[in-house]
Amino acid sequence: MAEKLEITIEIIVHATEDVEKILKAFFEQFNISEDEFSRQNLTGHFENPITLLRAKIKKNDARNFLQRLLSKIPKDQISEIIEDIENHIQDSTLYLRFGKQDLIKGKITLKEKDAVKFKIFTPIYKKNDIVENYVKLLTKSE
Repeated sequence: MAEKLEITIEIIVHATEDVEKILKAFFEQFNISEDEFSRQNLTGHFENPITLLRAKIKKNDARNFLQRLLSKIPKDQISEIIEDIENHIQDSTLYLRFGKQDLIKGKITLKEKDAVKFKIFTPIYKKNDIVENYVKLLTKSE
């Protein structure tokens, strides 16, 4: 499964937030350099500037990243994800959101708002296997 693993990271950075601080946190936590992120400048609802940061990690790099990520998530939160996993999966993609401000502080916590979005994709051809495969992926590090 690792050879086809692909992880997309998306971060919405508002004008009041420091892009460099967020990128530094990603480097410190996951060894992902600033160069791996693309930047897209957008305009918000009230004409406020927004920066969209996006990184795509594939194959072995994705597997290594996922191992690092899972090692930082508290076990009770992994259990929470697994209990509610069907609400985190669409097609063959697992969607997770972790708090942006917590990440800057060196913590990984599930959050829906002001979150860093992770899309974890691996092709799973049998619909019945999707949940089982992602549960295995999430519990592999235990």
